[in-house]
This record gives sequence, structure tokens and C-alpha cells, in this order.
Amino acid sequence: MSEKDLYRPNVAMIIVSNNYPQKKEIFLAHRNDLADVWQFPQGGIDDGEEVHEALFRELEEEIGTDEVEVVAEYPEWITYDFPHKIAKTMKPFIGQQQRYFLVKLKKSAKINIETEYPEFSDYKFVSVDEVLTLSASFKKEVYKSVIKYFKDEGLL
Repeated sequence: MSEKDLYRPNVAMIIVSNNYPQKKEIFLAHRNDLADVWQFPQGGIDDGEEVHEALFRELEEEIGTDEVEVVAEYPEWITYDFPHKIAKTMKPFIGQQQRYFLVKLKKSAKINIETEYPEFSDYKFVSVDEVLTLSASFKKEVYKSVIKYFKDEGLL
């Protein structure tokens, strides 16, 4: 297995409310399997699946709607390593290689985290600054990089 193959291909979404760009409220969800971990929705890319297909499928699976408008895409893949406890359950992967999207909820979107296989127990919209105080430590550097990029682009 090459180094690249050790990272699970994944999509991740920074979701802003339908009040964007007037209000820059970012969706964060509380994981139901890790104490005090809030995160952006994300999920694996299936074999043969295009990145945009995975984006909309994961939105539907995790928050119950794919009614979003893609505002922007982070220009490159970004990786992080799993903490040891999580890595044991994700073998053969040691981390994730992610493609990030900034998406805006359409006015018609109805969030429902009580999906067929719920991953989240709660969600809220927070300020850009609050994201980093609530997110998991092992994802903080990725979140910082992605948020900085979208801020520098004038999007957050």
C-alpha cells in the first residue's frame, strides 16, 4: 500500500445557512459516538463515485437534505491522521484525505439529523470563530487551513 492509499478518500462540507452571505453562520454537528466532538459533516467517497456525487449523497445521509448550492471548493486535497483510538477501527487507513466544499443551504432545505443511520445527536449554527473552539483537536489544523482559505477568498 502506498502512502496515499493509507488515507481514506473523503468529502467534507462547511455548510452556511440560507442567510449567507449577510450572516456567516456555520453548521456544526455533535457526534453521537464521541463525547464533546462537534464537526462538519463529512464522509467517505465510494469506489467509482465522483467527488460531487459523494458530496450530495453524504449531505443526504448525514443531515437529511442535499438541497444546497455549492459556493466554493477548497482547491486541493487535505489530509489528517486519526487519533490512535479511531485508527484502530478504520484499518487499513491511518487518516483521511478530504475534499472540502463551502455550501449554502437553500431556503427549501429541511435539516433532519435523525437519518437512517444517525451520526449526530445535535447541531447548531455558530460563528466562524466558534468553530475552532468546538471542533475536535485532531481536526483543528485542517479546519484552520480551510477556514483561512475561504476567509482569504472573501467567502467567510
